[in-house]
Amino acid sequence: MLADSHCHLNYKGLVEEQQAVLARARARGVTAMLNIATRESEWDDVLATAEREPDVWATVGIHPHEADQHPHVDTQRLVARAAHPRVVGVGESGLDYYYDHSDRARQQASFRAHIAAAREAGVPIVVHTRDAEEDTAAILRDELGKGAFTGVIHCFTGTGAFADVALDLGFYISLSGIVTFKSARDLQETAKRLPLERLLIETDAPFLAPVPHRGKPGEPAFVADTASFLAMLRGDDLEQLHEVTTRNFHALFSKTAATHG
Repeated sequence: MLADSHCHLNYKGLVEEQQAVLARARARGVTAMLNIATRESEWDDVLATAEREPDVWATVGIHPHEADQHPHVDTQRLVARAAHPRVVGVGESGLDYYYDHSDRARQQASFRAHIAAAREAGVPIVVHTRDAEEDTAAILRDELGKGAFTGVIHCFTGTGAFADVALDLGFYISLSGIVTFKSARDLQETAKRLPLERLLIETDAPFLAPVPHRGKPGEPAFVADTASFLAMLRGDDLEQLHEVTTRNFHALFSKTAATHG
């Protein structure tokens, strides 16, 4: 069994053949997929897939790139949608200073609204952070001071120091196909020492297809390739890696337990 903790099944490249994509994932042992929203216009479609497919769940959220376009999406709007039984997390939200597609202050305000929603709804937050480690850590620390919440740093590509901060704050860390890239030496060194009990695996499909699928659209089936690479990299037993990371997924996204066999 395997869990793809972050994919975009309703994005171009996957949605056109969604049933075939799901069938290929299941054939490779993927038993859980989290379908991530990045803008409000996606929420209904992302949720509809989760309502239709028993092994797919959904999040509601606004990507930092989209923060400028969604000033009306506040904590209460997110909490209301997170009440749905198939919505198991809030996000993806966070900070992206690499592209700066949205004003940084607006990104920060949106991030805090998502954290407050996660706290109120009792679900984890899915965090996107790029070139913004210091501010991401500062906001997470500040918000934890206001009340407990949980979450995951998705598609982790940060420094080892930021990994330690995230772990100290109680977060999970999710690794994508990037960890299989030859250029990802620093990330691989960090991946070797992450505690297995706090590790998730994702595809971020249709992006970031792992070796040996570079150049193709990513899809949830490829989480098996990233898992195999990680087992070899870390010296883990592959079956145990599958089992523990899947268990971690259901522990973090605990609403999945209500409908998970």
